[in-house]
Order: sequence, then structure tokens, then C-alpha cells
Amino acid sequence: MNLEQLHKKLLAAARANPPGDGVPYAFHKRIMARIAEAPAVDAWAVWGRALWRAAAPCVALALVLGAVSFLRTDSSVTSGPTVETVDLSQHFETTMLAAVNESEEVW
Repeated sequence: MNLEQLHKKLLAAARANPPGDGVPYAFHKRIMARIAEAPAVDAWAVWGRALWRAAAPCVALALVLGAVSFLRTDSSVTSGPTVETVDLSQHFETTMLAAVNESEEVW
């Protein structure tokens, strides 16, 4: 069937039978009863589910990165033509205590 003809027939049928102006008896009570039946959304439960679902990938990622950093050899770190061992604990300590060292210089 031609879609244009079907469209015209449907519009003609809709125009021939206009909707009534009256509202069914106790319509507002039925709507309010359906609204009351709907469960309330618990925001804490939604957050809790999302965080528990995210916990497993975070643990897996931490384990993989920990294994990679533990198994990495120091010879893979190069600086120029020579191989140099890097002590990350010294860099970390220097970075963390940088603010303390600067405050001593100011006074």
C-alpha cells in the first residue's frame, strides 16, 4: 500500500472521530495510586552498586601495575648512551621534602 494514501486515510479517520473533552471517573486517583506504587530511588544503593562494580577492575589494575613495576629491570631505564640505575625512593623523598627545604631558606 502507498504510504501517502495510508497517511491520508489515518488522518481522515482521526478527524472523523475527535477525542472527548471528559475525563474518566477517578482518573486522578488511579494516576496517584500508580505514582505511589513506584519504588523510590535510593541514591546510596545506586552509588554502592557502582562502587562495588568498580572495585574489581581497580584491584586488577593495581595488581597488574604493581607486578609490572616489581618485575621491571633497572637495565631497561636508559639515559643517553650509558645505562643508569634510577633510585625512585630518592626522587620521591626529594620531591616530598622540597617545600620543607624552601621554607628553611626563606627564614
